[in-house]
Amino acid sequence: MPLVAFILWSTLLTLGWRAAHTKDYVFATPRVQLSFKELKATGTAHFFNFLLNSSDYRILLKDEDHDRMYVGSKDYILSLDLHDINREPLIIHWPASQQRIEECILSGKNSKGECGNFIRLIQPWNRTHLYVCGTGAYNPICTFVNRGRKAQAFALTQSIQLGGRGSRAADSSLSPTSAERKDYIFYLEPDKLESGKGKCSYDPKVDSVSALINPAFVHAQLIPDSAEKNDDKLYFFFREKSADAPQSPAVYSRIGRICLNDDGGHCCLVNKWSTFLKARLICSVPGPDGIETHFDELQDVFIQQTQDMKNPIIYAVFAASGSVFKGSAVCVYSMADIRMVFNGPFAHKEGPNYQWMPYTGKMPYPRPGTCPGGTFTPSMKSTKDYPDEVINFMRTHPMMYNAVYPVHRRPLVVRSNVNYKFTTIAVDQVDAADGRYEVLFLGTDHGTVQKVIVLPKDDMETEELMLEEVEVFKVPAPIKTMTISSKRQQLYVASAVGVTHLALHRCNMYGEACADCCLARDPYCAWDGKACSRYSASSKRRSRRQDVRHGNPIRQCRGYNSNANKNTVEAIHYGVEGSTAFLECQPRSPQATIKWLLQKDNSDRRKELRIEGRVLRTEQGLLLRSLQLSDSGLYSCTATENNFKHTVAKVQLHVLNSETVHAVLFHSETPSLRADGDISAAAMRAGVPGAPGPHYQDLVQLLTQPEMGLINQYCQGYWRHAAASHKEVLAGLKTKEQQDQKKPRNRRNHQPDMDQHT
Repeated sequence: MPLVAFILWSTLLTLGWRAAHTKDYVFATPRVQLSFKELKATGTAHFFNFLLNSSDYRILLKDEDHDRMYVGSKDYILSLDLHDINREPLIIHWPASQQRIEECILSGKNSKGECGNFIRLIQPWNRTHLYVCGTGAYNPICTFVNRGRKAQAFALTQSIQLGGRGSRAADSSLSPTSAERKDYIFYLEPDKLESGKGKCSYDPKVDSVSALINPAFVHAQLIPDSAEKNDDKLYFFFREKSADAPQSPAVYSRIGRICLNDDGGHCCLVNKWSTFLKARLICSVPGPDGIETHFDELQDVFIQQTQDMKNPIIYAVFAASGSVFKGSAVCVYSMADIRMVFNGPFAHKEGPNYQWMPYTGKMPYPRPGTCPGGTFTPSMKSTKDYPDEVINFMRTHPMMYNAVYPVHRRPLVVRSNVNYKFTTIAVDQVDAADGRYEVLFLGTDHGTVQKVIVLPKDDMETEELMLEEVEVFKVPAPIKTMTISSKRQQLYVASAVGVTHLALHRCNMYGEACADCCLARDPYCAWDGKACSRYSASSKRRSRRQDVRHGNPIRQCRGYNSNANKNTVEAIHYGVEGSTAFLECQPRSPQATIKWLLQKDNSDRRKELRIEGRVLRTEQGLLLRSLQLSDSGLYSCTATENNFKHTVAKVQLHVLNSETVHAVLFHSETPSLRADGDISAAAMRAGVPGAPGPHYQDLVQLLTQPEMGLINQYCQGYWRHAAASHKEVLAGLKTKEQQDQKKPRNRRNHQPDMDQHT
């Protein structure tokens, strides 16, 4: 039976629509967009439900071998089950001492509640213990935690007070590796400290280049340089103030590195890193005038391991938050390009204007930044064996002249002129029917996660597809950390308000047709012959349909497409002449091109509807204003994507004469009602007062029996509502009259009746 709706002018008052508008910048729109409530309804997300007086949750360690995830927050250490984070969580309360909190508050550092113990580091120490560090209310403290699976076993065992030493690791707003001192940042472990006899040949505060200026560390990663263990280096990703204008708000993103076996210098840089080098990390887009727009604020880094441990792929998220330009970008870097920069010229200031130039003087041996005992220095067992000129050079030349540019010298993903910025990134490698793909999960400062893939095209161009955007938390908050479990097909997300985990895919949300599944181009999903479901390489190839690279349903969905248009339900809408009608059409894909075709009642040809004047296209459908009798006809909404066209909706619109409808609805008094609430049939036949007028019978004759049944139902409801409203008004007046009669009279102001005095 066709769906029938009777649309009058009043329905426009309850209709929510939004006119389509143009965007200054074109970027991918999500194919599926879910609010927190909609995501929860899918049953694919689970939220940590235990109420703790805490905040600033961060996922710091994932242990898939033991099915545990370790989370740090303000004053708490959590051990959660990877299968279900609400299943018997293990919780340790580890606040800073009351004395330390009071000292922190007295120092004026608690304006935003920073005087707490924010857990910032959780690392495995051995098979039985974890090494955990917290900010300790601006006085960092570390401890060992037993990795037991039961509440009584998961406990603190020993605490180590670090004392801060000016470290910004105590700052609750920074990442685990953030640190700052007036001169130099990096310090050796306590057991490696020495007295450091002797002095440098010059004052270290004169003619020296500061190693770091107000840095904010984002990530650190051990990456081997060769088969020789002594060549291993620790790479740091951070942002810092500009050395040329330290007082300005200008920030640069950097990559730095040190040798793992760095013992500091013998007379200079004693007990300080003597192999530290840094280079600028560039992520920019060229403008029409050739001037590049830079994303300088590094937010997060993800290291994608490859079969070659020496050459992982580095994904980095950047932001630009200036007054002129705001946006976010994702850039990808190769280790080959990074090593080339660190093996290149050092930055050196010279010339009349004291400008940065490549250093062209004599290079000391071994080359500054080289690791002792490595491939090129087998005879040197420690950095303390390095000549003084090497250490002095490192002191004055910690920065490389060349910058590190991304692969293809452009970002992989760009967002500009949007009201959010990227804060975190996690990448999953997915095997599909036509190859392996990298799926990017991008967290934002609005508490949403975008699922994105970038496909190669001709001429080095790429195509970005935003498969999904979901609200992860009920209360929007910036995403702090994310981690992926490919084994469990789960994404774990943490923010200031809590922790959640959700499935990497929701294939059924793309639609119920083969074409919808194929057009989605999600590497996780494929058409299995009956539904859009999780792709599995072991499933039967005969019924499996997937085409991530091209998304061609014409080729992939043969035999399924023929039923797509046949299954389109034809709706019947009634509108009144002079009023407004809305024809709904919402395609599954926001990337589809929508066209409306109209077939007049007296014609067998369909013509494309011109969107102008009285006709307005919205994101939800078609709005027809000031309806005319000639607007009647069959309206077809077609969507075209990747050269595949299909009908999304069919609407048969009947425009009724306004005089006839007006006579029926407004010229007649409210008809009498039976006990069951229906219109009295006798009253309708007799034409007694309160029954529908004669035009109602005329309208009945114009319509078919099924249609008239629904129209009659509409009118019954209209009259019933009018009668009920009338009864409510009468009842209200009667109640008010009774209340007035019961009110006591004020004798002071009461005027006696004249009859009593006559």
